Amino acid sequence: MLTGLIGKKIGMTQMTDAAGRVRAATVLTLGPCTVSQVKTAATDGYDAVQVTFGKRKLSRVTGAVRGHFAKANVAAGIKSGEFERRGEAELTLGQPIAASDVFKVGDQVDVTGVSKGHGYAGVIKRHHFSGFPGSHGTHEYFRHGGSIGNRSYPGRVRKGMRMAGQMGNATACILNLEVLEILADDNAVVVSGAVPGPDGALLVVHHAARPRKRSNVKVTVSA
Repeated sequence: MLTGLIGKKIGMTQMTDAAGRVRAATVLTLGPCTVSQVKTAATDGYDAVQVTFGKRKLSRVTGAVRGHFAKANVAAGIKSGEFERRGEAELTLGQPIAASDVFKVGDQVDVTGVSKGHGYAGVIKRHHFSGFPGSHGTHEYFRHGGSIGNRSYPGRVRKGMRMAGQMGNATACILNLEVLEILADDNAVVVSGAVPGPDGALLVVHHAARPRKRSNVKVTVSA
């Protein structure tokens, strides 16, 4: 139906496979997302489906956004996004799309979100530098980053130099996570591993762009 959905991180848990191995897993609520716009090549230059997740008070949105959702006769959402259409299923404005309509057990997905912010951090915490020796003449220079360039050449600090600065609070994408279970009643999915952001963070889940080959191992919820 679609290549992805918008959702929210619920929290982490663990699951046990048939071999008795414990695997980390994350529960995500995906929708129901509502179709707020259907774009076509004839009118917009490309084909896509815009969906919105959640609900927001009309007093919290601008007039342009309010008019956009009113045209589709849907409630203003917290987050909107565009996805490609899969298959020939007909999509209409205001149509709800559940997680089970897009994903199934065994699919590999890419999860995009904003990572947790850790404030201003030094090079040891941020980039895992080893620091300077703890003895042999080192004085007030234990956790510094060292040289960042040469005065004669290149005469500047190169772009991308690993230095102290903001840690986290950046867009991150985790690739090729496996869908372990579909919770249809709660409109949620359980994926393997961890995803960016704290509990309650908004996420975008796509079908994996470059899926990996994996062995089929049956996974069951641990008692």
